[in-house]
Amino acid sequence: MRDRARVVVVGAGIGGASIAWHLAQRGETDVVVVERSEPTSGSTFHSAGLVGQLRGSLPLTTMMMHSVDVYRRLEADAERTGRSTGWREVGSLRIASTTPRMEELRRQYGWAQTFGLPMELLSARECVDKFPLMSPDGVLGGVWLPTDGFLDPSGVTHAFVGGAKDLGIEFATGVRVIGFTIDHGRVRAVVTDHGTIECDVCVLACGMYTPDVAALAGVNVPIVPMAHQYLITKRVDGVTDDLPQLRDPDNLVYFRREGDGLVLGGYERDPAPWSLHGVPDDFNNKLLSEDWDRFAPIMANACHRVPAAESADIVSLVNGPEGFTPDNEFVLGESHVHGLFVAAGFCAHGIAGAGGVGRAISEWILDGQPSFDCWKMDIRRFGAQYRSREFALARSVEVYSTYYDIHYPNEEKHAGRPLRRSPAYSRLVELGCVFGEKSSWERPNWFAPNERAEHDNQRPAGWAGEHWSSALVTEARAARDTAVLFDETSFSKLELEGPGALAFLQRVCANQIDRPVGSVVYTQLCNQRGGIECDLTVTRVGAQRFLVVTGTAFGQHDLGWIRTQLDREPPAEPVHARDVTSASACFGVWGPRARDILAPLTRQPLDNEAFPYLTARECSIGAVPTIALRVTYVGELGWELYCPTEYGQALWDLLWEAGAEHGLVAGGYRAIDSLRIEKGYRVWGADISPDDTPYEAGLGFAVALDKGVDFVGRAALADQKANGVTRRLRAVQLDDPTAVALGSEPVRIDDKVVGRVTSGGVGYRTNASVAYVYVPATLSEFGRSVDVEIFGDRVRGTIVRDPIWDPSGERLRA
Repeated sequence: MRDRARVVVVGAGIGGASIAWHLAQRGETDVVVVERSEPTSGSTFHSAGLVGQLRGSLPLTTMMMHSVDVYRRLEADAERTGRSTGWREVGSLRIASTTPRMEELRRQYGWAQTFGLPMELLSARECVDKFPLMSPDGVLGGVWLPTDGFLDPSGVTHAFVGGAKDLGIEFATGVRVIGFTIDHGRVRAVVTDHGTIECDVCVLACGMYTPDVAALAGVNVPIVPMAHQYLITKRVDGVTDDLPQLRDPDNLVYFRREGDGLVLGGYERDPAPWSLHGVPDDFNNKLLSEDWDRFAPIMANACHRVPAAESADIVSLVNGPEGFTPDNEFVLGESHVHGLFVAAGFCAHGIAGAGGVGRAISEWILDGQPSFDCWKMDIRRFGAQYRSREFALARSVEVYSTYYDIHYPNEEKHAGRPLRRSPAYSRLVELGCVFGEKSSWERPNWFAPNERAEHDNQRPAGWAGEHWSSALVTEARAARDTAVLFDETSFSKLELEGPGALAFLQRVCANQIDRPVGSVVYTQLCNQRGGIECDLTVTRVGAQRFLVVTGTAFGQHDLGWIRTQLDREPPAEPVHARDVTSASACFGVWGPRARDILAPLTRQPLDNEAFPYLTARECSIGAVPTIALRVTYVGELGWELYCPTEYGQALWDLLWEAGAEHGLVAGGYRAIDSLRIEKGYRVWGADISPDDTPYEAGLGFAVALDKGVDFVGRAALADQKANGVTRRLRAVQLDDPTAVALGSEPVRIDDKVVGRVTSGGVGYRTNASVAYVYVPATLSEFGRSVDVEIFGDRVRGTIVRDPIWDPSGERLRA
């Protein structure tokens, strides 16, 4: 075994093998793959092998589609190489037995069109024609995707391994990792029981073993092995070579052909976590004991849908552990140890996603970032609470047990709650708060006493009306008419401090940060392509100290991005970046009466001359030391008030009491979303992402090309400004105000799909349903008619100027 390689990949299952193959395809062959046993000996060998492309997110679907392209390529080359993947492109059928499921399938059908996937909507009779073995009992219809298929997991893994070896990559089997050499926060070597390999990059692609291996480097990877079972039958009459996959999520089951028999499995309501204290050292090429009692409900559902399964002879019941994560998404990307990457936690669809995983990780290593947004799978999304085995377990059990459930918009998780609470939490409870959760924070969704029967007619149609309350109307309108008090303590707060802080921020921020102390700057942090990696505000609170405020769910991501930039190009003078979220509470007071509420509580003048928009002042609110930022995410006059956490309840009480005579209302985040839709404020991860630039997103006002600094992404943005954009984010106002786009719906112009909805919602003061969508620049003129397909129905809309509320910005500067 070599003692030096640029890249060491740990694990030779399908994930690690795909990464090695993709690196080799890019010309990077200074790679060693180490495997504790032999390829496929973990979870890969017992995987069911189904490959479905359409998933619930853009990046995951992109990965699955790339996987299919790779599997086709490998199989086409099998005659030459002798390495068959077993790829069979027989198509997949997903059926609905309930009305909500059929609605879900119609939504998926629209989603598929935005990718160019050839999905078809089928009647119940047409479903039987595709899968003659199925009973049509209760079936309402289905969707058919002919480019899906199945494969031999071991075969495709060995095809990856062989292809990588052909190009010079070394595989060392029977080699166990026992430690790492970490120097100044960077991985320098992988220590094995056969010697040490110096490296620049290490990728942990060891499946369910990854948490144990990562812990040797001080990295937490929240993966829980779950016992997953499927049955293999002997011959079943009617099974043909071209029999497609079948998924019946209402009955929790799936099927595919296996020889002249069937594979049938599913996702139980009573998950069985396994080996929670670490995978045994000798657990290689092993299965768990058959658990017929736990499989019985799945078997009964399978026999209901495919009656021939009941009389089929059984080959075996396969019970093998699969690594699941607390949110049912992959764990990918660079950890807090620089150069140490993770690619694991595939949640039983690693076979379908392995090709895309290989592409993403190889791009991360060779280009510094993937070519598409992978935030929902990024390891940085997990906060410190996921170091708790109990918390990670509770969340993982919840997502496994609801794997096939219909997940309506704004659905909340329940496991592991409540955990993180604002200092005003008890006051919120007293006020009848209905809580949601984000990043383990308990946050107000709305307040039940604000519900009004006269607002019930504002309930949106369809799925948008689920998890809805008339309180949203009350709270949103109060922000426009009087004032609302929002608890925003969960906002992620970062601090950058040091003599090099300003120069560093100037280098990574697109906007001008070199402004006087007390300035608040809205800015993006871009990648080299000009794509938006972070969307946040920077407040200069001192000559060498800056407060960075970003979304609740994005603090770990943004801090990780900042630290990566510090590592890639260390500043000439010291810069310290830290997460200070828990150090302060934050309350937003917004609305036309906000100044009247605050004025009696402080000696700080609040007029426009003394306290203009986008400035910050240190002041006292009553006896509470506060940093007040005149900034807004709802488009109204007001302030964000930050105070040390221990003062939080006192500050809430002061504001609540002072607001009583001015009609102050307590509000939640769902009202904020309605208000930001009207005001045209973008959401990172939906409207803007690493794949979108500020100029495309209508945020060119926040780009300072003339600030005299070659900031990250400047060249790409300068080129785009000079040559023009090819697409623009536009607001589409729907003709039917009760029809609400949830995101990902296809958008047509002249009967041609030109884009997909990024986000949508209802503005309750304008009574408008608005959807945001990127459309070709040549088709983006205001007044153009478009069609948005919502659950199979085409809803007419018009491209309008945004914001539709207070377009001049007079109200927030009042």
